[in-house]
Amino acid sequence: METYVGIDISSNNLDLAIYKEEKTHQFINNQDGIRKVCDFLSGLEPTLIAFEATGGYEMPLYIALSEAKLPAAPVNPRQVRDFAKATGKLAKTDVPDARVIAHFAAALHPQPHPIPESQEIKEIVARRNQLVQMIVAEKNRLHSARKNIKARIQTHIQWLEEELDSTNKELEQNISDNPEWQNKNDLLQSMPGVGPVLSTTLLADLPELGKLNRRQIAALTGIAPLNRDSGTLRGKRTIWGGRATVRGALYMATLVATRFNPVIRQLYQRLLDSGKLKKVAIVACMRKLLIILNSMVKHNTKWSYTPCFA
Repeated sequence: METYVGIDISSNNLDLAIYKEEKTHQFINNQDGIRKVCDFLSGLEPTLIAFEATGGYEMPLYIALSEAKLPAAPVNPRQVRDFAKATGKLAKTDVPDARVIAHFAAALHPQPHPIPESQEIKEIVARRNQLVQMIVAEKNRLHSARKNIKARIQTHIQWLEEELDSTNKELEQNISDNPEWQNKNDLLQSMPGVGPVLSTTLLADLPELGKLNRRQIAALTGIAPLNRDSGTLRGKRTIWGGRATVRGALYMATLVATRFNPVIRQLYQRLLDSGKLKKVAIVACMRKLLIILNSMVKHNTKWSYTPCFA
C-alpha cells in the first residue's frame, strides 16, 4: 500500500491528513509539535509527504522532515487550489486543505527532494529584496511628508541602507565561502548585462539552471509563451506563472543587455524592426538571455562573443 500524506501549515497548527482516511491529526506548529509529526510519520513509512510552500512557514517542518529522511515535497499553492476546484472542493479550511493536499500528492506524484544547498543564500536574497522594497517605499513617502516627519523618514532610510549594505556583504561572503557558488557566480557575471543582483537571484531561486533544457528552464521561470487555442480560435500567446523573483531580476538585466550585450542588442533591434511591440521584444530577449545563461552553466563555459563581419 502506498501512503500519501498532506499537511496544511498555519502559524499555529499542522493539520495532517492521509489519503483515503477520514481521520485527521493536528499538531502544534512549534519545535515539539514538529518532532511529534516526524515520529508519527516515521512509523507510517509514507510514500510521499506533501505540503504547500507558504513563504517560509513551511521551512522548520521541511528541515525536520529532511533530517528524518522522510520523502518531503513542497508543492505550489496555486496548483493545489486549482486541483481542489477541479475536484469540486470549494471550501477552504485547514482540515479540508490537508485532505486536498494528500489527494493532490496521490494523483500527481510530485517528486520529493531535499532542501537545496542554496537555501541559506535564498533567505539572504529574500531579505535583500525586502530591504530594497522598504527603501523605495520610504523614499516615495519622503516627497509628500511634512517637515517634522521627513527627518524621521530620512533616519529610517539611512538605517535601511546600512542594513542593505550589511546584507550584501553577508551574501558576498556566503558565496565566496563556497567554491562551487563562486565559480557559478563568476561565470554568470562574465556575460554583459548580468550583474550581482541577477547572478545571486539565479543562485538562490533557480538552482535548476544548467540542469534543464531550454524549453523547461523558460517555462519554469514563466517566460515561455503559452498557447490559448480552442477549435478554430487562435488566441494570443502569453506568459504567466513561474518564479516572479527570477523574472523580475531577469527583466532588469535584459534592459541593460539590450544596450551593452551585442547578441541581445541585435535580437532586440531585429524584433523592433520587424514590427514587434517593445514589451514582446523584451520578453523574447529575456528568454534568449536565460537560455544562454543556462547553456553557459551546463557546459561550465564563460561568455564569449565573436562578431561576424560580412
